[in-house]
Amino acid sequence: MHEREAEIRSAARAIGALTAPAGSEAGELLLYTGAAGLGKTAVLTEVRRAARRAGCTVLFARGGQRQCHEPFHVVRQLVRPVLAALSDEERARVFGPWEDVVGPAAGLLAPRGQLDPQGVRDGLDFVLTRLVQLRSPLAVIVDDLHWADPESLGWLAGFAVRTRELPALLVLACRDEFPDDALSLQRGLADRADRRHELRPLQPASVAHLVRAALGERAEDAFCRHVWAVTGGNPYETAALLREVADQRLDPVEESTGQLRELAATARGMTLRHWLERLGPTALRFAWAASVLDTDIRHDLAATICAQGPETAAQSVRELRHHRVLTGTAGGRLEFVHPLVATSVYQSMPPATRTAMHGVAAVALENAGLGLLAASRHLLEILPEGDGAIVDKLRRAAREHLAIGAPEAAQRCLRRAISEPPADEDRAPVLYELGCSALLTDPATTVNQLRLALADPYGLDPGLRVDATFRLAQALAHSNRLGEAAALCAEEAARTGPGPGQLRLEVAHFMFAAFQSEDPDGPGRSRRLAEFDRMLGTIGLAFSDTFTEASGTADADARAEAPGGAGAGTGGGAVFERDGLAHAVAVLRCWDLTLRGVDSAEAIALGESALPGGRLPRSLGWTNTTWGFELPGILGISYLYADRVDRAEELFDEAVRAYEVAGWSGGHLGFAYLLTGMLRFRCGALAAAEDYLRRALRIAGRIGPGTPLHWDAVGALAETLAARGRVEEALELTREHAFGPPYPTVMVLPDAPTLYGRLLLARGDAAGAAATLAVAGAALDARGWRNTVWAPWLGHLARAVAPEQPDRARGLAAEAVRRARESGTDSAVGSALRLCAAVHERPRAAALLTEAVGHLERSPARYEHAMALVDLGEVLGGAAGGRGALARGLELATRCDADGLAARARALLRADGAAG
Repeated sequence: MHEREAEIRSAARAIGALTAPAGSEAGELLLYTGAAGLGKTAVLTEVRRAARRAGCTVLFARGGQRQCHEPFHVVRQLVRPVLAALSDEERARVFGPWEDVVGPAAGLLAPRGQLDPQGVRDGLDFVLTRLVQLRSPLAVIVDDLHWADPESLGWLAGFAVRTRELPALLVLACRDEFPDDALSLQRGLADRADRRHELRPLQPASVAHLVRAALGERAEDAFCRHVWAVTGGNPYETAALLREVADQRLDPVEESTGQLRELAATARGMTLRHWLERLGPTALRFAWAASVLDTDIRHDLAATICAQGPETAAQSVRELRHHRVLTGTAGGRLEFVHPLVATSVYQSMPPATRTAMHGVAAVALENAGLGLLAASRHLLEILPEGDGAIVDKLRRAAREHLAIGAPEAAQRCLRRAISEPPADEDRAPVLYELGCSALLTDPATTVNQLRLALADPYGLDPGLRVDATFRLAQALAHSNRLGEAAALCAEEAARTGPGPGQLRLEVAHFMFAAFQSEDPDGPGRSRRLAEFDRMLGTIGLAFSDTFTEASGTADADARAEAPGGAGAGTGGGAVFERDGLAHAVAVLRCWDLTLRGVDSAEAIALGESALPGGRLPRSLGWTNTTWGFELPGILGISYLYADRVDRAEELFDEAVRAYEVAGWSGGHLGFAYLLTGMLRFRCGALAAAEDYLRRALRIAGRIGPGTPLHWDAVGALAETLAARGRVEEALELTREHAFGPPYPTVMVLPDAPTLYGRLLLARGDAAGAAATLAVAGAALDARGWRNTVWAPWLGHLARAVAPEQPDRARGLAAEAVRRARESGTDSAVGSALRLCAAVHERPRAAALLTEAVGHLERSPARYEHAMALVDLGEVLGGAAGGRGALARGLELATRCDADGLAARARALLRADGAAG
């Protein structure tokens, strides 16, 4: 610990602050960095001891150079020992609802189903927070962070933010050797560090102290100085060199300095010859086996890998401990004395021996009951030989990786399976599994691999081919390529023989086409959808009762479903009954009629027909992957636009619950938050709407800009901010997120061009607003979409042109009212009448607003109702009822958290009182 006093004092201060009776409840992040051999491990060893002496619960882990591709390896080292020791009552308190999500990643439960990576990270945050409450104060210590697996590193980077809120100390040590894809996480951790210490080489005086401690006080100053010059003051290299000096019985005098550089090269290089001479062949083979296991060295497994019996293995361990290669007991857990020793031993292995030992290790770990999660990293190291058994193991390992929320690890296994290679008839299914495994995290990979699977000459079985086509279309749609998605399903349906697979593809074609913002044949497609619905009603196919995966009946539990990619690695395929298709088509027709603005009663009747018993059928469930989350989503929005907020709220609440329970914290949960925020906005709960929409935007930000969720969240939040009177903030939000032309090919909720025009109008740019709204309206009319709630472009265009073209404005506003009356919903009619009143003079404006208030007070649209009341009060002025309308509008605006509208109502009341 020479010259490490400052680092130790820093840790002691942090531990003292955390454990003091009146200490801070907020933790800290300590980061120790430096090149290999500078003493990071020694510092952390002392920190661990100090934390334990102070009464902290200590969680410790070490990254492994050869275990960096074993998902959640660091997390398991940290949490499994303490979590496994909890009582049943404590376990229930710590895990709460997250046990099935966190348990597999922590190594406490068998992998099952497929988990969303973000959900696993959120669950780990929850569990660690509860553990801190139960076992505080907590010290989380990670050595060799640069070798941490990506899954653990990603979680630690997020959890580091929380240490400021918890009585927990996070201590990390690393070299500056992070992989390129982890550099941003490294920088983020470094930026968040409360105390950062960069370890430096030792000064000559400290090296001299080490020399004399090892070789005796007779070591001459010149010899000590030369040791420092040769090793550069690196503590590890200094100790290694001194061991060589002692072994060679070299006198520590000036005359011996000429030999130091050669000895240092020997100590530093540690070649095969070096280790053979030092250890002998038997002990070296055990060391090789231990280096293959890396940080999780079990004596029995290492003995199996190097084919040594109990007595021989025990003797090997004694030799390796004597030569300071391993520490630990002969019958228990072992570890290398330093990571550099492990690296040197591993690199000294001949390539053929290394490959063979990894192959034996894979079998040994699986036979020991450690599963393919641990064995798979060894399978990645063996040479491809066209072994079907290896391909099968890699595919099963990929499924287990998906089941703990590690899709990137699954993809490594599947890519390795392809390079084996698999048998000709298995190649396309492996490509299919690889494509599905990337659907949540890498749509581009999904597209490429599924295209290869579909083009493979040996092909997929018919059911799997249908499913692969649907997953490919999903990936295209989520990449803002809806036109390609719809065309793909139509083309594949034409090539598929009659039956449920063909019908599924035809329905998928209609589904993806329904979300396109532009479609030259929109009205024609609506007619064909209605014809398809009628045709489906005449088909007498006796399909099975519910949708199932080809590998067996679909698990009713959401965690057995793959979020956005069912069937990945299961064989996929689909069999479902006519009712399942009919429900999907009914939802699509309900949505189509809703966007077309026809009688809402007709649209809702279709929606109700898709809900047997008033509940979502299994095939339309939020976590079911028959169709994805889009269909229940558009059904709920249809209810919302039809003023059936009770039904919409049931659906959206169910979505949030389903995704939170399943641990799906990515785009699915973000979409559920978006829908809930839209519902709150529609009901006039603007503050609650803003909260949900900000949650959706945060999740969208994690996924990346330009996605449909990102556009929806920005648009809905901007609309909400404007409604709350924060127009400049709404405009800044749209500028920050590039919300404006060019617009995506997917429709946006609310309609993006219409909202953009409304914001221009709010900013005072009437000409720009008029141009934008006119273009938007023409595109919507061509598409056949005339819903005045989703896209109220006519009323706002009327307001934009009114100063210059009052007659045109009145005509536009009248058309908006006519279209709203066609839908028959009170909120649509009331809102259109309010906008119409804005382009008329008194008393016509008063009459329109009076009618608008009547409609809106029967609707759930409280914010629109408040605006109509304030507008009516302003128009009536001092006339009878004017102050009453303003007072009611003020009260309602305040309840809606519409601060700008409330301020306007107060100003009008003050002005009216002054005039009186």
